[in-house]
Amino acid sequence: MTTDNGDDPGRRISPSAIVELALDAHRPVVTIHDVARRAGVSSMTVSRVINGKRHVSEDTRERVNAAIAALNYSPNLTARSFSSAIRIGALYSNPASSNLGTFLMGAFRESGVSGCQFQIEPGVSEEEAIAGLHRLVEARVAGVILPPPLCDNPTLLDMIERANIIPLAFATARPREGVSAIIVDDYKGAFDMTRHLIDLGHRAIAFIQGDPRHSPSQRREQGYRAAMAGAKLTIAEEWIAPGLFTYRSGLTAARQLLAAQRRPTAIFASNDDMAAAVIAVAHGMDLDVPGDLSIAGFDDAAIAATIWPELTTVRQPIAVMAARAVTLLNEHIRAARSGAPPKVSHVREMLTLVQRASTGPAPFPPS
Repeated sequence: MTTDNGDDPGRRISPSAIVELALDAHRPVVTIHDVARRAGVSSMTVSRVINGKRHVSEDTRERVNAAIAALNYSPNLTARSFSSAIRIGALYSNPASSNLGTFLMGAFRESGVSGCQFQIEPGVSEEEAIAGLHRLVEARVAGVILPPPLCDNPTLLDMIERANIIPLAFATARPREGVSAIIVDDYKGAFDMTRHLIDLGHRAIAFIQGDPRHSPSQRREQGYRAAMAGAKLTIAEEWIAPGLFTYRSGLTAARQLLAAQRRPTAIFASNDDMAAAVIAVAHGMDLDVPGDLSIAGFDDAAIAATIWPELTTVRQPIAVMAARAVTLLNEHIRAARSGAPPKVSHVREMLTLVQRASTGPAPFPPS
């Protein structure tokens, strides 16, 4: 008995071949990580051996090849079939961020236009980021986009360099000399927002810090402090609250600030997720926003225009920045493939202060 092949009626497949295909579908797939474990090396080392890269000792190369043979490992055929295409990866550090969807929209749109393949992996902790990087290596990406705090992590950057992958720092406040980056002026954005609140008559302006691991957090706080100092305004210790760029941390910070002995008339949060949480807490305390309390954020994430009142914020063009990151990596990878010398670019995007309904005049004249 034989069975027709729907793709080619003239070709016959035996039942035994069909059974074999079905069994193969249920067998565990041998991955590059299995090879790495057997050989006692990293997945990146296995990748370098497979791709014929240098900087691998002969002893290590022999162990990797022996593991490949013992496990009957075959590199991902789908990835092989797209060997001529440029593949770009990205790691994301905050899956709950309102900015993630906007970032993906810009990155996927540009990758479709430019013909790149785009893959994203989680990297909340350093351990998870390394695991995500291993998956990107297995997918044979040629470049990787790193947001804060991953773009400031020397261990991760060193691993990427040793894997012969081109890194790009996304929205870092500390661009490195040898790493391309898409940057904004977090200091100026925070300075301008604080000045906006001062110009509205506010003198008791509190600040919610961002994740201390993120370099933009530090620059935003510096901008706030510089604007307050420039206006000769004293910052009470109780007006500074820690945050982690998450909605939940914003709830905790808001409760702390609004329970202060001298309650602020304005709160500037380091991002929109935390600012939205402040609005929620203010509503729960029957405070009028902005009549009793002005609230401002940073980023102009989707949440800024969907809460009530709509949030005054600093617009960071995340979708544009993501698209530019894909374009820049695409250019760098093509140049590297043509043998051109490595190129590093630091591209600055502009921030815009967006005034909406969550900020207004101070509830009493400034003293």
